[in-house]
Amino acid sequence: MSDAPTTEPCDDCGDPTTDALARTVRLSVDRANIDTQRLCPDCFADWIQRYQDRLGSGPDDDDSGSSEIIVD
Repeated sequence: MSDAPTTEPCDDCGDPTTDALARTVRLSVDRANIDTQRLCPDCFADWIQRYQDRLGSGPDDDDSGSSEIIVD
């Protein structure tokens, strides 16, 4: 058994990323795995930024604080 860390490419940029630095993003719907991505630290940071930009982390400054949540 080898003690060398495994190196797999980042699914976004393709750069080799060791297991210790890799981050895995999993998308599941109703407990079914839809997508799994292995990302290097830089691509993971970009993914988090896109997630926050698209889904928001709270009300905007111009929002009156009201929000509507629809549960189906």
